[in-house]
Amino acid sequence: MKSVLIANRGEIAVRVIRAAKDLGLRTVAVYSELDRDAVHVDLADEAWNVGPAPSAESYLNVERILRIARESAAEAVHPGYGFLAENAGFARAVERAGLVWVGPPADAIATMGDKIASRVAAASAGVPAVPGTTDPVGDVSEVRAFADEHGFPIAIKAAHGGGGKGLKVVRRPEDLDAAFESAAREAEAWFASPEVYIERYLDHPRHIEAQIIFDMHGNGVFLGERDCSLQRRHQKLVEETPAPGFTREQRVELERSALAVAKAAGYVNAGTVEFLMDSGGDLYFLEMNTRIQVEHTVTEEATGLDLVAEQLRVAAGEKLSFASAQSRGHAFEFRINAEDPAAGFLPTPGQLSTYREPAGPGIRVDSGVRQGARISQYYDNLIAKLVVKGRDRDEAIRRSRRALAEFQIAGVETTIPAHLRILDNEDFRAGKVHTRLVEDEMDFSDVPKGQAPAVPEDEELQERAITVEVGGRRFEVKYWSQVIAPTSSGQRPAPRRKAPKLGNSQSIGTEEGLVVAPMQGTIVKVHHAAGDSVRAGEPVCVLEAMKMENEIKSPADGEIVDLRVQPGDTVSSGAVLMIVK
Repeated sequence: MKSVLIANRGEIAVRVIRAAKDLGLRTVAVYSELDRDAVHVDLADEAWNVGPAPSAESYLNVERILRIARESAAEAVHPGYGFLAENAGFARAVERAGLVWVGPPADAIATMGDKIASRVAAASAGVPAVPGTTDPVGDVSEVRAFADEHGFPIAIKAAHGGGGKGLKVVRRPEDLDAAFESAAREAEAWFASPEVYIERYLDHPRHIEAQIIFDMHGNGVFLGERDCSLQRRHQKLVEETPAPGFTREQRVELERSALAVAKAAGYVNAGTVEFLMDSGGDLYFLEMNTRIQVEHTVTEEATGLDLVAEQLRVAAGEKLSFASAQSRGHAFEFRINAEDPAAGFLPTPGQLSTYREPAGPGIRVDSGVRQGARISQYYDNLIAKLVVKGRDRDEAIRRSRRALAEFQIAGVETTIPAHLRILDNEDFRAGKVHTRLVEDEMDFSDVPKGQAPAVPEDEELQERAITVEVGGRRFEVKYWSQVIAPTSSGQRPAPRRKAPKLGNSQSIGTEEGLVVAPMQGTIVKVHHAAGDSVRAGEPVCVLEAMKMENEIKSPADGEIVDLRVQPGDTVSSGAVLMIVK
């Protein structure tokens, strides 16, 4: 195997390209029209246009990706994570094309990607799961029957994917219909299947996962656990290893269970087996991610191994280069996302007018962006992953605070202020973490906002700086100004002024009764017609951005006198959706 095509974008594409080059492989990148100037395009030996910006027409276009692989003479395909990484049909298509698939067998992907079949496989391996259904639910009446039997809360979950996508927690009977519909829509958007299943929802558990890897010769290794309990909207914010307070006995049980589940699925290559741990310390199988995980970096920093390079070696038929893995020190990963913590972590697509990474001992940054890059509504809002290692947890926390303070990003709101607040949380510092800590017990409404304005889509800003002295002390003042090209007469035209947008980050305009979009996105559902009466706080429509659904609520009691959107409409941030009088 001498070459590999990376069927992905962003930081994971950069990560795979670097590992492949370390092994002396020729790298082939694919890019959408929106990603022409992306970092992964520059780093690869070759780059091929895979289609328009929407992922369905580019990074999910199996036929086009395989044609590029053939025309570029690539010998292998690495899917990264997301997109086609857990698509058994794609894995089979790659192998039918005579290419090496850098991942587990298609049958293992199909078994573990089907969350119901995976529960059956775990049970056959003697690994218990949270009580739930073993078949997809056909309609909301089945959900209601399960809730009547097991009680609330329950979780409605996508049957063919994970990562918090297509997952809705229901605590009241009156919310069942809307949650079932929303979960099915998100499941269809992310995993091309609307099938969902149901589980009892454990309140305040810990999310513990096991990194494993198997070669084709029957060798399997457990590489330690990660605690991924700090989440919002059921998606991870911070991961760490080792898990705080995790006992040797729990680690032994986790290793046994994770390896047993993988063997039951006939697993080969790197994968992650995820568990929920209740307040009594008991572990329940949750799901298996049949790919390299976003947070594989913390395991790498703790063990000193390159898991992506190991993936490539395994795919080439080699034995694992190690028989066991030993962790040293403590490592964190912080997901730096384009989100506004003060607005409930709403996505904030836009252009990075400033981007400067931290450095120093124990600091690693995995990113696929540079200053001036755009965080698009078409893709995930991950900007970078900050990975920090220390000799122990306390040193890693101190180092993390310094690195986060050094990380400079402007043009979009980010999760950095939230991460800094988490580091100061007493429960977090004591290792008393659970999956509801961030959303139920922490307040981010007053975290500081970014200082730079977001760049409008049709305007270009340039960062400038001047040096001033105040009282003898030197300060560098940064500002952004429009890039204005001279006219044919040589004169510079007057700057173009755009009408201010109505609204703020909370979906309610500055004028009473205005309902505005908190971000760019697509309207997927409108709950009411013009003339309907609504109450303050009542959901009026659903806005999808970055494949996540956001309920937009009425700002006041009243009547919808002006309805301006219908399902399928694309809206910009601040656009007026309706007026409630």
